[in-house]
Amino acid sequence: MQNVVEFNQAKSQKIQWHTIIGVTIFHAMAVAAFFTFSWQNLAVAVLFWWLANSVGVGIGYHRLLTHRGFKTPKWVEYILTLCGTLALQSGAINWVTTHRKHHAFTETDKDPHSPLGGLYHAHMGWIFKGEGQNQSEASMNRYTPDMMKDPVQRFMNKYYWVTSVLLGVGLFAIGGFSMIFWAIGLRVVFGWHTTWFVNSVTHTWGTRRFESRDTSTNNGLIAALTFGEGWHNNHHTYPRSAKHGLTLREIDVNWMQIWTLQKLGLATDVYAFRLEDEQNEVESWQKAA
Repeated sequence: MQNVVEFNQAKSQKIQWHTIIGVTIFHAMAVAAFFTFSWQNLAVAVLFWWLANSVGVGIGYHRLLTHRGFKTPKWVEYILTLCGTLALQSGAINWVTTHRKHHAFTETDKDPHSPLGGLYHAHMGWIFKGEGQNQSEASMNRYTPDMMKDPVQRFMNKYYWVTSVLLGVGLFAIGGFSMIFWAIGLRVVFGWHTTWFVNSVTHTWGTRRFESRDTSTNNGLIAALTFGEGWHNNHHTYPRSAKHGLTLREIDVNWMQIWTLQKLGLATDVYAFRLEDEQNEVESWQKAA
């Protein structure tokens, strides 16, 4: 309890009203979607959920741009980034800055979504107060200098919302407001919450393969909802690894797609941790001792 009190006292009380209003509107659109069901709407929503949250956020924002677990040609990087903007989780530089802070200060008062503030704060409360997902120029220069040097990434970071506007126009032309409710409203809200589950649930419930310095866990349900991002204890222990699922039972769809890019010659210098690697390290230490 004392840690929670200290955490709350340390956090800025600035309220992000524009974020609150935007999140409220999108949740209203998500509710409206349930009154306009069609198989066509569902199919389009699933397609863009995969493009935005798997190809864009999981592979692009997270494993490539944040942790540099592999390399791609610039044109592939930009396509992955554009897909990520469709998730409406802010621009890539803001997102990467936030996530690099999370890894640098995990479960401290400097962690943007530390579970010390409680489950609600770790899940979504963090975006409504203080910095939220709106990182300052100084923070981005400090934590994301590699991306700040790229004028294309800076442009996409500033205008990340444009892709959703253009998508909305196209969806309206094809299927009217009902398709917008499904392929933007419900899809974005579902993507938000599943991403936030990684911040909240996998730091609260699950199993731990590694004794990491935080409370991160592996959670199969969250992994299923996030294309493999729920193997969070594995990830926090070996954050640069582009592979999060380490056994056949730990299905990691994002890794499968990175592996495919590698086979196609579109991903190079791929770092994929294997459990055998750790065993070899232990055996080497034992021999040295």
